[in-house]
Amino acid sequence: MTKSKLTEESKAFFASVAPLDTRVTIKPMFGALGGFLKGNMFMGLYGDNVFVRLPEPRRQQALEAGAEEFSPMPGRALKEYVALPASWREQPEKVEALIAESLAWAETLPEKLPGKKKGN
Repeated sequence: MTKSKLTEESKAFFASVAPLDTRVTIKPMFGALGGFLKGNMFMGLYGDNVFVRLPEPRRQQALEAGAEEFSPMPGRALKEYVALPASWREQPEKVEALIAESLAWAETLPEKLPGKKKGN
């Protein structure tokens, strides 16, 4: 996956599909944006690509439907994440449904506490 330049249009789309849930935190990640619940990233924006975290076999189904493995670094896919096709922006309800599934998956994960910084 090649990172494209982050555009205002992509940021606006991301904001339009991000869940309106007070438990969700949106913060900078990978030079773009990530959505977090209990410290676990469940969705994000990388360049112009929206990505989500899904359990198997749901992740496989998304890949079969046109999603790609999410690899912010070439050859290093994040195993539970998929990048959604740009064409799905024309179907925001489809993107929102996957994001809702991702949020539901994140609800089942244990809270991820911040790690200690090196040198401390």
